[in-house]
Amino acid sequence: MDLNQVTHPNQLHGLSILQLQDLACQIREKHLQTVATNGGHLGPGLGVVELTLGLYQTLDLNCDKVIWDVGHQAYPHKLITGRYDRFHTLRQKGGIAGYLNRSESPFDHFGAGHASTSISAALGMALARDVKGENFKVVAVIGDGSLTGGMALEAINHAGYLPKTNLLVVLNDNEMSISPNVGALSSHLNQLRFSSGVQLLKKLEAQFETITHVDSLVPELSRIKQGIKRLAVPKVGAVFEELGFTYMGPIDGHNLEELIATFEQAHQQTGPVLVHVATVKGKGYEFAEQERVSYHAQNKFDLKTGKAIAANKPKPPSYSKVFGETLTKIAKKNPKVIGITAAMATGTGLDILQKQLPGQYIDVGIAEQHGVTLAAGLACEGMRPVATIYSTFLQRAYDQIIHDVCIQNLPVFFCMDRAGIVGADGPTHQGMYDIAYLRCIPNMVLMAPKDEAELQQMLVTGVNYTNGPIAMRYPRGNGHGVPLKEEGWEALPIGKAEILRTGDNVLLIAYGSMVYPALQAAATISEHGIEATVVNARFAKPLDTDLIVPLAKKFGKVFTLEEGCLLGGFGSAVAEALLDHHVVVPIVRIGVPDQLVEHATPEQSHSELGLTGSQIAERVLKEVQLLKLDIQAWRDNSFKPRTDAAIRS
Repeated sequence: MDLNQVTHPNQLHGLSILQLQDLACQIREKHLQTVATNGGHLGPGLGVVELTLGLYQTLDLNCDKVIWDVGHQAYPHKLITGRYDRFHTLRQKGGIAGYLNRSESPFDHFGAGHASTSISAALGMALARDVKGENFKVVAVIGDGSLTGGMALEAINHAGYLPKTNLLVVLNDNEMSISPNVGALSSHLNQLRFSSGVQLLKKLEAQFETITHVDSLVPELSRIKQGIKRLAVPKVGAVFEELGFTYMGPIDGHNLEELIATFEQAHQQTGPVLVHVATVKGKGYEFAEQERVSYHAQNKFDLKTGKAIAANKPKPPSYSKVFGETLTKIAKKNPKVIGITAAMATGTGLDILQKQLPGQYIDVGIAEQHGVTLAAGLACEGMRPVATIYSTFLQRAYDQIIHDVCIQNLPVFFCMDRAGIVGADGPTHQGMYDIAYLRCIPNMVLMAPKDEAELQQMLVTGVNYTNGPIAMRYPRGNGHGVPLKEEGWEALPIGKAEILRTGDNVLLIAYGSMVYPALQAAATISEHGIEATVVNARFAKPLDTDLIVPLAKKFGKVFTLEEGCLLGGFGSAVAEALLDHHVVVPIVRIGVPDQLVEHATPEQSHSELGLTGSQIAERVLKEVQLLKLDIQAWRDNSFKPRTDAAIRS
C-alpha cells in the first residue's frame, strides 16, 4: 500500500508486517523530505513510526482515542490520518500545524504544545466514557522526557487509584526530551534499558536469529524472554506496579511484531496499564540518530549531508547566544550566579554555561514549577538564581512566581526567551502574555532590551538587582547586528527610559523589540511633515513617569508599541499611569489584539498584525489626521466617537 492512499488509520488493519514496514519507510521518507524543505521537528517523529503503526493496528480509530503528549512526535499520526496531501504545508501559514490541533482533524483528540499533559487528558476522557456508559479505548502516548514534569506524575498517581478505569499509557522511552533527560526516574529507566538481563536478552535474540530451524523454538524463546524481563522489571516496573498500574515491557519500539502483540495483550487488561517502549530518537536517519539534541528540530537542511542550508548572507548572533555567552562571563566573576533551565539548555543558550561552568548550572527537567521554587530557595540562601525559561513555558509556574517569589520578595531573575511572536510553532508557543501576567504582581520589575547590546546591560542589571524579583523578556531569532562588548557592561538605572529621537508632533513609546520598528515609522512619517519623539521605555514596571508624563502633556498624541497582548499589556500600563497623573490625552495602543496568533513566519505574523515599521507609520498618519478632524468637529459641535473598525477602514 502506498502512503498517499492511507486516509484513515483503520486502513492499517489486516496489513502484514512487511506491508507495515514498507509504510514505515514511506513515512520516514515523507517526514524527512518535508522537514528538510520547511524546517521543523525531526527526531521525535522519526522515533515513533513503528510505535504509531503498531498501536493503530490494534485500535478502532472510529471510536478509540489516542492522546499524544507534545504533538511534535505525532507527525506519523498526521500522515496516516488524512493529511498526507497537505503535509508539505507543515508549519507554514494556513498549512498543517506543527502540533496537534482539535480543529485540524477529528483524530486530534487533544491539542498540546506543552509537555506532560497527555495522561491527565486521557484519564479525563476515560472517566467521562465510564460515566456515560460508553465503550472505547483511551491511550496516552508520553515520552520519558515528559515524565519529568510533575503533572504527568500527578496523573499517574490519580490513575493508579482507579483500578476499574481502563487506560493505556504508552511510555516512549528514548532517553531524551530535547536535551538528555535528568532526574531519578530517567536514571531508573536507563538502568532498566542497560540492565544485564535486558542486554542478555538482546544477545540471545541475535543468536536465535542465526539458527536455521528457529520456528520450532518460538514458544521456548518467548518463555525465556518473559522470564528474563521479569528479572529486570523490578528496577523500574515495580515503581509503576506499586502505583497501581499493570506494567509491561520494556519492548523494542521498532519491532512491529512485538509491538502489536504487546498492545493486544495490554488491551485485554483491566484498569490502568503502562507499556514501556524503548525507541531511538531520529530512527532511520543516521545524522539524527547520532546528534539527537541538534536534530530534535532543524531549520531547512540538505538530506544528503544533514547540514543546514546556509543563509544568503551572514546573520547577527541570536539573542539566545548573546544571552548565554554574556551570562557565562558574568558567572565566571560571580560564583553566586546559578543558571536554571527547564530541559531547554540549547534553546536558551544555557548550554554555554553548562559546558564552561557546570557547577553553576541546573537543569530541572520539564518542571517549570519546581524550577521557580528551587530558584526561590537558592535566593533565600544568598545565591543569584537566573531562571531562564521561555515566556510560554513560564506560564506553567504562575502560582510559584506569585507565592514563592513575589510575596516573599525574593531576588530571582527571570529571563524569558521567545517573548513575542515565535513563528511556526503557533499559538501554544507564542510569548504573548508575560507583560500582562507579570506586571500585575507586586514587587516585580519588568524590562525588555531594544537590541542585543542592551540585553547585555540588562543581564548585569538583573544580576545586580537584589531588592526583589526582576524579569527580562527578549525575542526569538537574531539580533540587529549592533556592536557587542566583551566585558565592562554597566547596569541600567531601574525604571529609567531613554529618548532616541526628538520631534514636535507625536510621542511614540516603544517597549523591547518594537523600538526599531518605532524608529522606522518615525523616519517614514517625517517625510510627511510629522515629527515624532521616540522613547525606548526599557521598563514596563516601574514606568519612567518622570519622562513619559511631561512628554504626553506636551504632545497630546501618544502611541504605545509592544509585541505582546494589548489586554493588560505595556500600552495599558502607560494609559493607567497617565490617568493616575490626571493626564487625559488620546492614546493609541499598537500590539497584538485579543486573538490567537496562528503558525506562520514571524514576518508574516508581524505584517498580519500591523506591527511592521511601514504599517505603524500608516497607522500614525491616519490617527493624526483623524485627530485633526475630531478636534475640528469638537469645535463645530459635531463630534462623534469613532470605533476601532472605522479607524482601520
